[in-house]
Amino acid sequence: QVQLVESGGGLVQAGGSLRLSCAVSGRIVRFIHMGWYRQAPGKQRELVAGISSAGSTNYADSVKGRFTISRDNAKNTVYLQMNSLKPEDTAAYYCKGTDSLSSYDYWGQGTQVTVSS
Repeated sequence: QVQLVESGGGLVQAGGSLRLSCAVSGRIVRFIHMGWYRQAPGKQRELVAGISSAGSTNYADSVKGRFTISRDNAKNTVYLQMNSLKPEDTAAYYCKGTDSLSSYDYWGQGTQVTVSS
């Protein structure tokens, strides 16, 4: 069974940095697309950044220039480097992988990011 496990969340002051990791049990190449999403209390889950199997990336306007998504196929891991963090980045962050054959979406359990002002 495929599992996605996020790590790297925590409490950081505004202007600080965190790097989130999403470790995939199994081969990451099975996912045609992987993304980081976030959900703040009372708000809908939103896409933060995505990366295709070919390496193409896309970002929410609110994080462009501050966040960077990357994937290491050898380590079966996707990363989200978050710099210049703002209090509005506070949310639970989730990793998602879309299977290339079934189009099924696999989700991780989430990791909390809290940015203090």
